[in-house]
Amino acid sequence: MENLKNVAPIEDFNWDAYENGETTTTVSHEDQEKAYDGTLNKVGDREVVDGTVIAMNKREVVVNIGYKSDGIIPMSEFRYNPDLKVGDTVEVYIENQEDKKGQLVLSHRKARAARAWERINAALENEEIIKGYIKCRTKGGMIVDVFGIEAFLPGSQIDVKPIRDYDVFVGKTMEFKVVKINQEFKNVVVSHKALIEAELEQQKKEIISKLEKGQVLEGTVKNITSYGVFIDLGGVDGLIHITDLSWGRVSDPHEVVELDQKLNVVILDFDDEKKRIALGLKQLTPHPWDALDPNLKVGDHVKGKVVVMADYGAFIEIAPGVEGLIHVSEMSWSQHLRSAQDFMKVGDEVEAVILTLDREERKMSLGIKQLKPDPWETIEEKYPIGSKHTAKVRNFTNFGVFVECEEGVDGLIHISDLSWTKKVKHPSEFTQIGADIEVIVLEIDKDNRRLSLGHKQLEENPWDVFETVFTVGSVHEGTIIEMLDKGAVVALPYGVEGFATPKHLVKEDGTQAQLEEKLPFKVLEFNKDAKRIILSHSRVFEDAAKAEERAEKKAAKKTSSKKDKEEIPVIQNQAASTTLGDISALAALKEQMEAASKK
Repeated sequence: MENLKNVAPIEDFNWDAYENGETTTTVSHEDQEKAYDGTLNKVGDREVVDGTVIAMNKREVVVNIGYKSDGIIPMSEFRYNPDLKVGDTVEVYIENQEDKKGQLVLSHRKARAARAWERINAALENEEIIKGYIKCRTKGGMIVDVFGIEAFLPGSQIDVKPIRDYDVFVGKTMEFKVVKINQEFKNVVVSHKALIEAELEQQKKEIISKLEKGQVLEGTVKNITSYGVFIDLGGVDGLIHITDLSWGRVSDPHEVVELDQKLNVVILDFDDEKKRIALGLKQLTPHPWDALDPNLKVGDHVKGKVVVMADYGAFIEIAPGVEGLIHVSEMSWSQHLRSAQDFMKVGDEVEAVILTLDREERKMSLGIKQLKPDPWETIEEKYPIGSKHTAKVRNFTNFGVFVECEEGVDGLIHISDLSWTKKVKHPSEFTQIGADIEVIVLEIDKDNRRLSLGHKQLEENPWDVFETVFTVGSVHEGTIIEMLDKGAVVALPYGVEGFATPKHLVKEDGTQAQLEEKLPFKVLEFNKDAKRIILSHSRVFEDAAKAEERAEKKAAKKTSSKKDKEEIPVIQNQAASTTLGDISALAALKEQMEAASKK
């Protein structure tokens, strides 16, 4: 009670009138209600009206539409407009003037949807720039909230440059142009790219008009392909070919640049309309050949890495952009045709000798065989005539066998020097490629870098012995091992072969001898130098028949001789009775008989 203060009453207050229910004002209650209602907007349910944002937080927006109460709208309905602020005018849809709590129920989303098609069509017709909120990704593009309608934004229409990550655009509000509307299916297609293309086109014209060869511009890496890099020069695209990225060899442009990287490039060339622009990156740095050690000369040893392989040789990078070729012929002292891949592969570190050096042409040839001594410099010392070696068969020809004694030392064994006894028609009958073969050096041809070799000379010449065995007229058992038009090859004892012509293959019964038939053969001819033995089967029985005939003739002559001797005593007896004058006739007869017996 102590805190209560005395309040002085109104001196002229009419208490009697108050008790009788009379008001102190001259304006009626109805008039007062009308006056109050006059200050408020007349609104109805399901209407779209404009309101003013009077307060907002992270969750809600309070909107005044001039009604007796304010409406509250979820902030999520304004996602498309992150710049919303107090005082902004927004359109709202009146769902209910008064709910159970006496609250005004508004919706911004429905208000936008109610007018959306009108606005969308107007935006397309007037090429108006509108705002939209990117809600989510979809196949081939994005879904955009425009005026409360879900529109489609194709991936190709997001930007002028290719988009690698669509997700970064989700939740963003961007400006768009309506490019297509399907009234029947209520489909809307929007584009952000169309907005910036017009601006870029202007920039492009300005840039193209100023382009000059040799001009250096800053650009951004727009796309990387296997053959080069596309650079955005500010609305104009140019291509750096892979060969113009670096003075060194580049197998993948990703080794040199990365996406969105900013770099300076030089204009190398462009077409008349300047639509195709060739750019260079390596041209902005000095050529490595110009920085090559001036003291480097022929004969010097260098180290490098194999960067490219070909059948004919290998390219060695001794410094970035400085390469030399090692021809396959300079990889080995061997003269055999081989592929460079037999000696090295890409990525190998190699040491080489400079063979030629042309700084003006920027060419260099290298060799690795020069790191080893040439075996032909001292060939007489290691391969003197008469020395024996083991060689590897490399190749065949009709006339002999090519062998390699060691890398760079080749030789030929003539077909006639393979065997003393066997007649070799082709070397493949005697040996095979890749096999080892024992050889003896017969001659040295230093000019042509080739040795004449022998194989049969490792053994004594058996024909010296054969000469005493296969004498002319001797008979030996032989087997026909090959039939030819001109005769037959006959295998004789001791591994030697002879030859018989068809007429000497006729058997005693008149038939011809056949392949693999074993028969006696008589030696008609023996030629040690030509290693030739001529045989005959026919002569065996022909000579036997002649011998028999001669024996018969001889026997017949002996019989006639006996008869003559029996007649002699008669003559002598007769002579005894003759005179001494007949003695000379007897002497002549004796001589005649002696001559007959000698025959």
